Amino acid sequence: MKLLTSPPSLAPLYARAALTGRLHRGDTLPDSVYALTDQVIRLDHLAAYQRVCGFRVTDEVPATYLHVLAFPVSVALMLERGFPFPLVGLVHVANAITVIRPVRCGESVSFRVRAADLRTHPAGRQLDVVAEASAAGELVWSSRSTYLRREKPTAPRAGNNTQSAEPLGSISLVPVPENIGRKYAAVSGDRNPIHLHALTARPFGFGRAIAHGMWLEARTLACLEGRLPDAYTVEVTFKAPVLLPSAVRMATERAADGWRLDVRAACSDKPHLAGRVRAGTSA
Repeated sequence: MKLLTSPPSLAPLYARAALTGRLHRGDTLPDSVYALTDQVIRLDHLAAYQRVCGFRVTDEVPATYLHVLAFPVSVALMLERGFPFPLVGLVHVANAITVIRPVRCGESVSFRVRAADLRTHPAGRQLDVVAEASAAGELVWSSRSTYLRREKPTAPRAGNNTQSAEPLGSISLVPVPENIGRKYAAVSGDRNPIHLHALTARPFGFGRAIAHGMWLEARTLACLEGRLPDAYTVEVTFKAPVLLPSAVRMATERAADGWRLDVRAACSDKPHLAGRVRAGTSA
């Protein structure tokens, strides 16, 4: 286990990723576990995050907030020499978060992060980065972020022109301003250049900057604030990126075991995010 007493700074980690990308090659995941201990939830940082993501300012931590605290540890893990892929080029395609109990401002939280389940995918290979948070020795939160390394397809892709049915529940039209990437970067520390400006996104193949996927997930969950149980699991798949600026339609629909989530472009109906929220913590 690699024990950290303070969160790594993302800026030098991204610089290192740009310089050492070619060193990452392989077919196995490292068995390392990174631990970050005793991180106190600060009111000023929590409130800034809540404002950027559309939550009310309260002492209760949104499900996605602990991902922000765990993310630098995840990046440090993915920059290990034994990690099979360079960080640059990995695509965050899905995320699942389980809230075991509410976490509140002032609590001290510790994290454990590991990589798991390297597997083939029609577009390349996928893996999961698993993070767990505990408070006073009790597991309170966990997440699984799925990343795709695009390579030569290992199998032909099946055509699928079927558009998923549009949810019938509440729909919110949400403007996504040009500066939301910089605002989210200020509170999350995630200053990946694809999110900051059109000029810094273009070398990576984007005509404009794109919104952080985890901001989009958080902003969607904010539509359900006050209607979620103390314990629940949210699972989302990230579809097409949200170009900045733009507007999206966030739909939340009641389901038998919770809620269905659906985010699409306001002007074209292009899907950006699909997911669900289920009460409880069991799979």
